Amino acid sequence: MISRYTRPRMGEIWTDENKFRIWLEIEILACEAHAKLGVIPKEAVKRIRKNARFDAKKIEAIEREVKHDVIAFLTDVSSHVGQDSRYIHLGMTSSDVLDTALAVQMKQSAELLLKDLERLRTVLARRAREFKHTVIVGRTHGVHAEPTTFGLKLALWYDETGRNVRRMQHALETISVGQISGAVGTYEHLDPSVERYVCEKLGLKTAPISTQILQRDLHAEFLTTIAIIGGSVEKFATEIRHLQKTEVLEVEEHFSKGQKGSSAMPHKRNPITCERLTGLSRVLRGNALAGLENIALWHERDISHSSAERMIIPDSCILLDYMTATIAEVIDTLNVYPENMKKNLELTGGLIFSQSVLLALTKKGMSRETAYAAVQRGAMEVWNSQKSFKDVLKADRAISSVLKDGELEALFDLKKSLRQVDHIFKQVGLSDHKMKKA
Repeated sequence: MISRYTRPRMGEIWTDENKFRIWLEIEILACEAHAKLGVIPKEAVKRIRKNARFDAKKIEAIEREVKHDVIAFLTDVSSHVGQDSRYIHLGMTSSDVLDTALAVQMKQSAELLLKDLERLRTVLARRAREFKHTVIVGRTHGVHAEPTTFGLKLALWYDETGRNVRRMQHALETISVGQISGAVGTYEHLDPSVERYVCEKLGLKTAPISTQILQRDLHAEFLTTIAIIGGSVEKFATEIRHLQKTEVLEVEEHFSKGQKGSSAMPHKRNPITCERLTGLSRVLRGNALAGLENIALWHERDISHSSAERMIIPDSCILLDYMTATIAEVIDTLNVYPENMKKNLELTGGLIFSQSVLLALTKKGMSRETAYAAVQRGAMEVWNSQKSFKDVLKADRAISSVLKDGELEALFDLKKSLRQVDHIFKQVGLSDHKMKKA
């Protein structure tokens, strides 16, 4: 692994200082590999390791003149190294440095993103267990469907975040690839052992084949993985936004002391954080699209991908780091209102048990078509009159003649509807752990 500096935070990963440190390490490691082959003197490598350094401001000034970032970097480093600088960048091309360093930066970012996702999963696990049996109406098409629990919603997000962990682990493996293969990737002026040595020291695999650059399907996979995870964050945030509507108010973003919701309306408590996350996820998808466009380059290489990558890769990593940490905080501090959940559950007068009645009638021998028509007839009456669904069914002779009072009452039991909650929690891996604060 890189020995010249400690692992930075996400924002620091994408600074020029960090980038130049990685570039310098790549160049020094290449010199070490050449020395092992006897291409350059070992004593020269020791001096290079001792004296090599850079000045980011000077590099910037040189680049304004030469219009080439790697040449500007090498020029500045050479001013510190002196005569031994003739051994630096031996047989290499700019992309050997650029692409390998970018791989290191993406690897560092992916490792931090994995930690973010694990923290999010911990929060989701704790709150899913907290509300495991807190009943809430399930909605399909935005309309009341059947009972579920708020814990099951969170368990679903926990499971999805687990898939996102695995996606990021795979993307990490995909992008942890470097190259030191020279112009057009033929090793004409390099021994392949140089590439192996440098990549091994950096914690990277070597590309089996490269064309002066690493192929951009690797980067596209990383960016699309980030976009998918951003889509999950948006999904969680959107659900919270729906559940915070005034007419619903089953959950609510924490509203801190002194916070203001509107410049015009002092009463407002808006889901601004979840709305912000929803917007940022769109940026991640746009960046992923640009990454896909970068796959097709001219011949062995061009640099049409480079300008886009300087924005989309750092921005995507930094954004997702922020988004996962933020949604974790939102869920960790989320205000949950079980009484409102109960009140909303009862809004339709028991219509949420219509399938239970339908299936009970068919078990008694009634055809599904006849049973469906009878239950729907009663349901439509409830929609239009706001009567009790149970009372309407009791008054319907076609139903009451088949289902006795006790049988009909049992169909409206929430415990029956949610008897498999423990099974579902077990399936997603949430049943065998004690509750603990994230």
